Amino acid sequence: MLDLISSGLVGFWLGVAGIHPEASAAWELLALQTAPALVLNSAPDGLATTTLQQYLQGLKTKGIASPEQGIWIQSGPLLLSENNGRVPLPAASLTKIATSLAALKTWRPNHRFQTLISATGPIQKGVLEGDLIVTGGGDPLFVWEEAIALGNSLNRLGISRVRGNLVVTGNFAMNYQADPLKAGELLKQGLDASTWKAAAKMQYSTLSPGTPKPRVAIAGTVQVAAIANPKQILLLRHHSLSLAEILKEMNVYSNNEMAQMLGQMLGGAPSVRQIAATTTGVPDSEILLGNTSGLGMENQISPRAACAMFMAVQRELLPYKLSVADLFPVSGRDRRGTLELRHIPAGAVVKTGTLNEVSALAGVLPTRDRGLVWFVIINRGWQLESLRAGQDKFLQNLLHKWHASPVIPTAIAPHAIGATPTPLGAASRNEILYKG
Repeated sequence: MLDLISSGLVGFWLGVAGIHPEASAAWELLALQTAPALVLNSAPDGLATTTLQQYLQGLKTKGIASPEQGIWIQSGPLLLSENNGRVPLPAASLTKIATSLAALKTWRPNHRFQTLISATGPIQKGVLEGDLIVTGGGDPLFVWEEAIALGNSLNRLGISRVRGNLVVTGNFAMNYQADPLKAGELLKQGLDASTWKAAAKMQYSTLSPGTPKPRVAIAGTVQVAAIANPKQILLLRHHSLSLAEILKEMNVYSNNEMAQMLGQMLGGAPSVRQIAATTTGVPDSEILLGNTSGLGMENQISPRAACAMFMAVQRELLPYKLSVADLFPVSGRDRRGTLELRHIPAGAVVKTGTLNEVSALAGVLPTRDRGLVWFVIINRGWQLESLRAGQDKFLQNLLHKWHASPVIPTAIAPHAIGATPTPLGAASRNEILYKG
């Protein structure tokens, strides 16, 4: 790294990025710059190349051919080593990196989707004399906790019964159910604790002790309307979690339904593909998307493109003082979701991907000698557990040679919007507008 600094390469790289070289340690500044289109095909890093060849040889002994394995390893502008790095391969849930990038290019990280609750009649002695209308605004993470908080807010408004129907309009989904009629049935149940089934009761048990149980009994049925009643009276405005928090939940659990809902609002797979290619400067021939979640073998992304997209997400977040750690799981910190039972080096920020014959891993590894090392591994094969273990060991071997960073670099430290992440079902996100 000292050779790179003295060569003037770092100054050139940071100049392209518009970053002053004295802002931090030189290697961390290299990590901060994430303009993916500029990759210098210099002499491969010897340690990386040796370790990669040993990894591929280990796969070969298990009958897994090297031509079907894609690897890309990059530090700042330097390509350290690769195998089939420019070849599109089935990427599984690495697709969600593209969806996350497109979402950030469309909305800000602090964007919140709004769900509106309205009425078509007056409130008299606890009874809403008319319909209760929910107008969805595309919140992909409206779940039981949200419905419970919404019901409690309606109770605080003095509503305990609705004489009319529950009418669903707009883009409303609940519990990842995008069908508006089914989503409406779930909401109707969530608003009235007397109708809760096992799933709602279980989620209620995770809320803070003393959380009230809502009692909003709806006498009518659930109906879907293409156009909202123009005479409705706005009661509540429900704000979703921030986009950054939504993307974090999506990526930690690799939630396909959330990715599909976001992708639909973004214009579908063709739009996400175009945004990803334009933002990274990678040819769109290396980003082939049939959907925005990663389900199916038709989604094929080259390791280079996946790496470029991950780095581009980091670049989009920097102006908001956020990092990829605020959108993707961090090994050793986010022990839930897809990182359970994994042995990825602590501090690495990653995104996993799995299909029946695909195991993929992308992310960034903090090291002492090479700064932030961005990597993508796409394996083809049926031995998924063995492939995952091999990926973890490969990263551990690289870290052994380059040594672990003594501290988590600030460039990829998790920051989150606000002091702490907003809890699901937080009553503070329900804005009461009705004044009686």
